[in-house]
Amino acid sequence: MIITNFKTYESATGDAALALAMIHDKVAKETGADIRIAVQAADLYRIAQAVSIPVYAQHIDPVGFGSNTGHILPEAVEAAGAKGTLLNHSERRLERDVIQKSIERAKELGLEVVLCAQDPEEGASFVDLDPTLIAVEPPELIGGDISVSTAQPEIVSDAAKLINDKCLVGAGVKNGADVKKSLELGAKGVLLASGVTKASDPEEVLLDLVSGLS
Repeated sequence: MIITNFKTYESATGDAALALAMIHDKVAKETGADIRIAVQAADLYRIAQAVSIPVYAQHIDPVGFGSNTGHILPEAVEAAGAKGTLLNHSERRLERDVIQKSIERAKELGLEVVLCAQDPEEGASFVDLDPTLIAVEPPELIGGDISVSTAQPEIVSDAAKLINDKCLVGAGVKNGADVKKSLELGAKGVLLASGVTKASDPEEVLLDLVSGLS
């Protein structure tokens, strides 16, 4: 699978986020590829109503209904049409007890969880928390021009051995060759962001990325 994290890029916010989501939806329909997107909370409802591909929140908090101003309520995310959420991205790190409680809340609502880890060992330590998927992303390569599968292929192979069929990888993934190599090393898919969100032609980039899945 391919998961694009929209982050808070200008090219993936508001109307631009909707347009980018529609491109992902179009490519998924045309190719049959498993493509998913993670969008900002403010854009979640509008995008989830407009596309057929799975839409994730970028974060949830382990809270329930009540006095929790500023938190992201899992029930609100589910009601907005999200199929799941990212958790513990390197830009939004969490303590282990918060991760555990957040996963428990997500499961109560049937939300999938893509739990991010900074290295294979941390990813392996999360297996017992039973997230849907674990995405290993070395923080020093995130947003860079060299993919993890090229710069440090041993990270991908180690992660695949430790995490097995829940393993995704990310950081610097830009093209179909990166995707293909990640899968050859044992990953089940990739999590990426700027390679698509900052592209002058996102559709062309997505089609190239999808070519690496076959």
